[in-house]
Amino acid sequence: MAKVKVTDPGRPQSKSRTRHTRKCFLTFTTNYPSIMAPKADWEKYDKKTDEKEEKIVALDDSDIQILKTYGQGPYARPLKTIENDLKDIQKRINEKLGVKESDTGLASPNLWDLAADRQRMSEEHPLQVARCTKIIPVDPKAAEAAKAVNPMGASQGQKGADEQDKYVINIRQIAKFVVGLGERVAPTDIEEGMRVGVDRNKYQIQIPLPPKIDASVTMMQVEEKPDVTYSDIGGCKEQIEKLREVVETPLLSPERFVNLGIDPPKGVLLFGPPGTGKTLCARAVANRTDATFIRVIGSELVQKYVGEGARMVRELFEMARSKKACIIFFDEVDAIGGARFDDGAGGDNEVQRTMLELINQLDGFDPRGNIKVLMATNRPDTLDPALMRPGRLDRRVEFSLPDNEGRAHILRIHARRFALFVTLLDLFSEGTPSMNVERDIRFDLIARLCPNTTGAELRSVATEAGMFAIRARRKVASERDFLDAVEKVVRQGTKFSSTPLYQVYN
Repeated sequence: MAKVKVTDPGRPQSKSRTRHTRKCFLTFTTNYPSIMAPKADWEKYDKKTDEKEEKIVALDDSDIQILKTYGQGPYARPLKTIENDLKDIQKRINEKLGVKESDTGLASPNLWDLAADRQRMSEEHPLQVARCTKIIPVDPKAAEAAKAVNPMGASQGQKGADEQDKYVINIRQIAKFVVGLGERVAPTDIEEGMRVGVDRNKYQIQIPLPPKIDASVTMMQVEEKPDVTYSDIGGCKEQIEKLREVVETPLLSPERFVNLGIDPPKGVLLFGPPGTGKTLCARAVANRTDATFIRVIGSELVQKYVGEGARMVRELFEMARSKKACIIFFDEVDAIGGARFDDGAGGDNEVQRTMLELINQLDGFDPRGNIKVLMATNRPDTLDPALMRPGRLDRRVEFSLPDNEGRAHILRIHARRFALFVTLLDLFSEGTPSMNVERDIRFDLIARLCPNTTGAELRSVATEAGMFAIRARRKVASERDFLDAVEKVVRQGTKFSSTPLYQVYN
């Protein structure tokens, strides 16, 4: 071990001895670093001040020009020039016309025409909303007597009080009145139960009003057609044929039922385990027909306040009757269509009121009209018998588990349409992207390895096969990837599957 000479700190030392002591101390710390005390945390990360900092280089004109033009197309500059020219032309036109921009959005006071505005306001009086509850037709004898007194009145548009139909209107919080029509309204425009606008002096009907429908009910209407067709559904050939007979044939070929003198079926109940294609078939129906499609989830009709759910059902069918042809799809109908019972607490009374209103609208006193109703559920045994009787739901279509041929068809569909690995060419090409798979994959063999599986589980198998190919950095999914996906989804996921439980219940 090296010897170190330690000096007395109290004894005065010369400069040479001090330098010698420092040299010995540095030699000791270099040879035996573990004996020294550890550095503090701030010393480990402390930046030395004598290090040379990197020099900051400013951007020159060429770099700035590249940043300005980065991401722009070849026609960006000409388009910018044309837009500026159009703005200049619009500015010169406004100057010639004397139009000046204002922060308030109003024209200049010298362009106001107050007299014309007052005349327009005097012609258009404010109206009051009422509801026509009854139409009283005119008495033929009184009409003939009035016509004999004034034979030229009808041709000149001057009908007497006895020559016009009477209308009973109800103004909320005021009273009921028997009134006539205004000059701008035809008798064919008014129907019983319609909302109308009446003046505040004589309460004459001046204009028919559209029905008042809640915004939440209007949002249930599907504006855009789904992109799902019948060719995208596998293993449900028989179910699709039954569904098309009930929904498509009466809408596309109504003369067949007219020639036979029978009423077409108006309601279908779709039931089966989850993931078998019930909602997918409803989306295909919406794509196939030109009728208005309304999608309702059963839980949306369960409201907190008494009577709100029943009101939404009434407005839903009122909106459907205003359409030329309409299809209403109730998904998860068991949320409101459960069998009636009395638990003593009254917690399900509001749900039962909603179901009773639905039963009345399906087949009640008023005709349903050209409205087709589809209902989907996983538990048909819990539905109320009054809801499932013929006349309300004429046909029941069961979506069971697909057989071996159906499973192979589903796998081929997802291998054809599912975009699991999309290349750069697929992103910029037109059409639906396709899954890149090997051509010699035996889908029949893979289908036999997936017994008692639904369409949703088979779709998950195709997804996992693509994920295995992505992890291996391959652009093509092989048969080994599908076999590994079957092991992961079907074998390992059996304990999480609820399909056997639903089969026992139903």
